[in-house]
Amino acid sequence: MVVVPLYDTLGNEAVTYIVNKAELFLVFVDKPEKAKLLLEGVENKLTPSLKIIVLMDAYGSELVEQGQKCGVEIISVKALEDLGRANRRKPKPPAPEDLAVICFTSGTTGNPKGALITHRNIVSDCSAFVKATENSVNPCPDDTLISFLPLAHMFERVVECVMLCHGAKIGFFQGDIRLLMDDLKVLQPTVFPVVPRLLNRMFDRIFGQANTTLKRWLLDFASKRKEAELRSGIIRNNSLWDRLIFHKVQSSLGGKVRLMVTGAAPVSATVLTFLRAALGCQFYEGYGQTECTAGCCLSMPGDWTAGHVGAPMPCSLIKLVDVEEMNYLAAEGEGEVCVKGPNVFQGYLKDPAKTAEALDKDGWLHTGDIGKWLPNGTLKIIDRKKHIFKLAQGEYIAPEKIENIYIRSEAIAQVFVHGESLQAFLIAIVVPDVETLRSWAQKRGFDGSFEELCRNKDVKKAILEDMVRLGKDSGLKPFEQVKGIALHPELFSIDNGLLTPTMKAKRPELRNYFRSQIDELYSTIKV
Repeated sequence: MVVVPLYDTLGNEAVTYIVNKAELFLVFVDKPEKAKLLLEGVENKLTPSLKIIVLMDAYGSELVEQGQKCGVEIISVKALEDLGRANRRKPKPPAPEDLAVICFTSGTTGNPKGALITHRNIVSDCSAFVKATENSVNPCPDDTLISFLPLAHMFERVVECVMLCHGAKIGFFQGDIRLLMDDLKVLQPTVFPVVPRLLNRMFDRIFGQANTTLKRWLLDFASKRKEAELRSGIIRNNSLWDRLIFHKVQSSLGGKVRLMVTGAAPVSATVLTFLRAALGCQFYEGYGQTECTAGCCLSMPGDWTAGHVGAPMPCSLIKLVDVEEMNYLAAEGEGEVCVKGPNVFQGYLKDPAKTAEALDKDGWLHTGDIGKWLPNGTLKIIDRKKHIFKLAQGEYIAPEKIENIYIRSEAIAQVFVHGESLQAFLIAIVVPDVETLRSWAQKRGFDGSFEELCRNKDVKKAILEDMVRLGKDSGLKPFEQVKGIALHPELFSIDNGLLTPTMKAKRPELRNYFRSQIDELYSTIKV
């Protein structure tokens, strides 16, 4: 049996597309409302393959009748379990080459693509993590994992698989990310996989609480002492600085975290180094994508430097290939990251054209990311090939690289960098951080509510200056710096259709959503 995860946030069109593309016969849902949406698809002859819907929550007889009318059986999970008990079958273990998951990547453009992941792919990636971290991580039945990342995300699937193979426990969060800190305190996990967005918020919150000169000096001093230990390979949470300064931060995560892994997007070296020091646990950074079963690179135990994604995992071969139009040459140790090995997927479901774009004839997966080999054999992701565009003078722009720099501004929660081939400069839509904007603005002499500050032209000017300063410090070229911004008070989210379920920006949707602000910026800025 092959599992096809469906995100409930994908929207009706994408769900219909996936049900048809994968010819789904049976779908599990938690709530009756979702079953109703699926039945509407069958009634409108959009999803003819669907025959059974299994429900977790209680439902009424009218739903069963609605199903009967269109030839779909509605049953409860309990009824399904009873059916299994009454009709026991001998387990039939899968072969390595059998499909395990068809993981539809929540595309930032176009329809989702169904990545074909085999049992060999998953076992290879899990065992590579275990091998790379042996003698330092050693998962065991005493471990507890907090699960809050989407269960359809291969990063989360692989972490859970490693935990289950070692008899560890998994605790699932309440479903509301705003209550995650409560869940951590109750569960007291030992293993905590995270994404950079959460790390950035933790970093900003810690520094936001150091609101006097003395507190900030103490925090800086304590983190520098602990960072010096990190450079010597020492990881601990029982130093004087832990007891005086960092104990509170560690307790907020439950007080027992011994392993953290971050992936899914780039994390700033400043944030990662500080949190490694503050949390005093083994903290790995990985790199990969759905198509290589989540991971192909991982930082090595004992190397707690930041600014890279570690070395190739034991299951992966990695090479860089030329991207001439962006001036990246493999001979100079830079180029598009290509991956080969038993963790690389089999292609996209019923999509030979897209499969040929991703996998070449020799089985190398072309990731669309630009990497650079560092002298110690680790890989640094420096650019993105996929969303690049040209400005009017022909300069190539990789917007995600620029966004990852600007996001480090204390005042900013989210940023969308935009450019057009008929325009000579970049602009950006900025969502200020509701938790830090007021204190940040007060230090610069601005007062008012969050909404008032978002409308204040001088605040906007100060945020733009802070972004340009960060860009300069990070080595952005003048044409890579934005020349104007619009402030927007509401976060981009999955609910408003501006982020994918894995929290990546949906660039075409963002362009359309902010079209009037974009046009206004281009008509008023004179460079």
